[in-house]
Amino acid sequence: MADFARARRNMVDSQIRTNKVTDPGIIAAFDSLPRESFVDATLVGVAYVDQDLAVAPGRFLMEPRVMARMLEALAIRSDEVVLDVGCGTGYSSALMAQLAATVVALESDTELAGRATTSLTELAVDNAVVVEGPLDQGYGAQAPYDVIFLGGTVPEIPSVITDQLAEGGRACAVVSSPGGGGTAMLCRRAGGATSSHPLFDAATAPLPGFEAKQGFTF
Repeated sequence: MADFARARRNMVDSQIRTNKVTDPGIIAAFDSLPRESFVDATLVGVAYVDQDLAVAPGRFLMEPRVMARMLEALAIRSDEVVLDVGCGTGYSSALMAQLAATVVALESDTELAGRATTSLTELAVDNAVVVEGPLDQGYGAQAPYDVIFLGGTVPEIPSVITDQLAEGGRACAVVSSPGGGGTAMLCRRAGGATSSHPLFDAATAPLPGFEAKQGFTF
């Protein structure tokens, strides 16, 4: 039988602590949450490898070290409300539920949303709720949010999403680069305006629905 507790500890020690993540809450969340519960049975044995893991066609569970660094930059506080865009099977939402007061987990795929709800229920994560809708529109019904996490690569963070941030709110996503690859970007909202700055180079799977729109041509 696989020793998942040891695998989690190895993930924390070799992938997260060594990658400039020092927040004890984040480290504890990764160390306690059973990542194997959020992947298909065929991938349980590799649940803790440092790479994106497929959870549905075209959808992936983000590699731990990238996710952990993004969460570190977001500095989620225990009284804050988080929007998790593209929650997939719910792993990121369950992590952030240990850091925040409430997590709204947005998913566009009905099957994935159902899996996320089931996993969160089975793990007794009672401060996260899964909602369905297009990812590139965010979820304005529960806005504003203190934190918005986008669980994949996007061409840009749309203003319709950053406009859902509360004053002082933060958003983080991996933004694709024209020449390939990507950069984790942190956005902050202050005075009704949003500014952004790069955090680190990162490559992770794209989120659906954010594809650059084609301009009109004659």
